[in-house]
Amino acid sequence: SGDLTPVREAMSLAYGDDVYQEGLAGMDEEHLVEAAGNVTRGVPIATPVFDGAKEADVNDALERAGFSTSGQSVLFDGRTGEQFARPVTVGIKYLLKLHHLVDAGGVLLSFPEIVGGKADPGGNIANFEQLVLADPSLQIKSGVQWGLFGAAVMHLGTEKHHTKWLPGIMSLEIPGCFAMTETGHGSDVASIATTATFDEASGDFILHTPHRGAWKDYIGNAALHGKAAVVFAQLIVSGENHGVHALYVPLRDDSGFLHGIGGDDDGPKGGLNGIDNGRLHFTSVRVPRENLLDRYGHVDDNGVYSSPIESRGRRFFTILGTLVQGRVSLVSASVVASQLASTIAIKYSLVRRQFPVPGTSDEQVLLDYQTHQRRLLPRLANAYAMTFAQDELLTLFDDVFSGRSDTEDARQDLETLAAALKPYATWSALDIAQAGREACGGQGFLAENRLATLHADLDVYATFEGDNTV
Repeated sequence: SGDLTPVREAMSLAYGDDVYQEGLAGMDEEHLVEAAGNVTRGVPIATPVFDGAKEADVNDALERAGFSTSGQSVLFDGRTGEQFARPVTVGIKYLLKLHHLVDAGGVLLSFPEIVGGKADPGGNIANFEQLVLADPSLQIKSGVQWGLFGAAVMHLGTEKHHTKWLPGIMSLEIPGCFAMTETGHGSDVASIATTATFDEASGDFILHTPHRGAWKDYIGNAALHGKAAVVFAQLIVSGENHGVHALYVPLRDDSGFLHGIGGDDDGPKGGLNGIDNGRLHFTSVRVPRENLLDRYGHVDDNGVYSSPIESRGRRFFTILGTLVQGRVSLVSASVVASQLASTIAIKYSLVRRQFPVPGTSDEQVLLDYQTHQRRLLPRLANAYAMTFAQDELLTLFDDVFSGRSDTEDARQDLETLAAALKPYATWSALDIAQAGREACGGQGFLAENRLATLHADLDVYATFEGDNTV
């Protein structure tokens, strides 16, 4: 387009202000375009135009962000300006943040000890919920990797799947996706249209997207980073549809999408733009029989389907029930976000003054006004109430998933309570953030004070992990 300002901004975001000031700020147009092109093609930064930058540090950042020498150039070809800025920023900034979480060790909490985890499901949720204080995008991106993708392999797969893939998922060697939602089916998961048909001649499944409405959509990690996905599809064996099952499907190598797989970036969203949501589609992709996550439905080498749960409907709800961790996590995150918004708004109301106190030269503290109290204090009480409710939910979740009280009745209680609290907590968080924003006036609208951006990031909480109204 000729306007290099967005490209310069992207390079600054990609490498940090220090590197930008030393190596990029004074770069002429020709060299800037060369440097930007090198990034999009995944070429290691080892050229004279980066004088002043620490070459090893920049190369390491690129490598950890998924830009190897062959790179993922297919994702960036033809992108310029603002289109270029987003994937570079997301690609380096957020994947590096995930690596920091790996280094901190908290990601191990939910996984079994047999693969190096710590088998502490309740501790994992308590750890996850605090990430919203730092960055909601980071929280949800980590939730996609370990709370959805990793949890699906763990809960729907068996020991052979755990030992094969969980170590790489935990270490981030295998960034992944949870590919359930389709453009045409979100809440109605039972009606998704993607098919996985067993081919008796080869012993493989043929994964296929029959039409545009069956594209996997809004999938976290799909646009940039996902090297594999747990894909949900209708399982068809010998002409019989056994309902929705999950398969582990490799998506990309260093050159881009594998044969028969395609997709694109969902583009900028109303919030959570640190997450590379995207679309995926499959054209007769062969998936090994062993990649079926077969805890609840198995196909043997003779092409015979079996399941420990005879009823197709009950099997479907059992599969979904094992994934209740995502819903519990959103309740936790919403509660912590409500605490944060209440804290910001109430602290500000105790220092901000407006209008004279009658008979004095002083101005009135905002929280002394009854209208301000009516705005904030009932919502503070709600935040406390949700905190107590979340403690009950988390205790029940830990009892079930640790095995201490893993009964059918306990699982049903957990699923019911999670389904009830998810809409209440997410809607309450939006209400508290908006009320806090308004109570802080113009200051509340500034991004640095977090209330407006927090509301934007929380908005989709009312939709994913189960539409609130449905």
